[in-house]
Amino acid sequence: MGSDSFTAPDPLLPILYEDNHLLAVVKPPGMLSQADETGEADMVTLLKDDLKARYQKPGNVYVGLVHRLDRPVGGAMLFAKTSKAASRLSESVRSRSFDKLYVAVVHGAPASSTGRLRHFLRKDAGRNIVTVHPKQVPDSKEAILDYAVVAKQGGLSLVAVKLLTGRSHQIRAQMASIGCPLVYDRKYGATAVQGEQDIALWSTSIGVPHPVTKEWLTINALPPKTEPWSRFREDDCIRARSIFPQEGIRT
Repeated sequence: MGSDSFTAPDPLLPILYEDNHLLAVVKPPGMLSQADETGEADMVTLLKDDLKARYQKPGNVYVGLVHRLDRPVGGAMLFAKTSKAASRLSESVRSRSFDKLYVAVVHGAPASSTGRLRHFLRKDAGRNIVTVHPKQVPDSKEAILDYAVVAKQGGLSLVAVKLLTGRSHQIRAQMASIGCPLVYDRKYGATAVQGEQDIALWSTSIGVPHPVTKEWLTINALPPKTEPWSRFREDDCIRARSIFPQEGIRT
């Protein structure tokens, strides 16, 4: 079961897939995944308002957050429309049958065109930054990802990344640790450039067993045709999805 993008009435909410149990949308870069103390716009609140308006629902509307994207990151994001679906999707996350594939544009290129990065990340909540360590240190969590260079252009590389763990700032910190910070990601060492935008990291594909039918569901979203994505062909971004085969429960 795959997904095709279409546009909802609200242009802020490009819907990738929807049924009675699930809602997959494109998260705009710069938006919070869920509400915090700032009171700024967040995906959960926005989706609740959208569902209430589209379906003219009285009272509260349920939207379950089962995974997060860092605020500067955009792309495919999957939500539950029922508590039962949320519980089953959360179990898929815990059992690692919830595949998350990203594309990133990084400075330079890794020494090896493909590889697995395994580090321990320690978060400094006060500065909202994580440090990368080769071995476990106090309060650190193991972080694992697979990467593959898809294309190179003018000193930049388009990289496919499959997360095997889901840590805060994981891709940003681990890629920077091997000398390849994400474009525009000054927090992790990218050079300042004129016309800076959101960091070049995009959630391009999610794969998960449907919480009710158990059929394997794939949700895809292409990055925008803006810098630095526009330096690479759309075919490269599509090809990035096939580099790492989706795994998990299939029926």
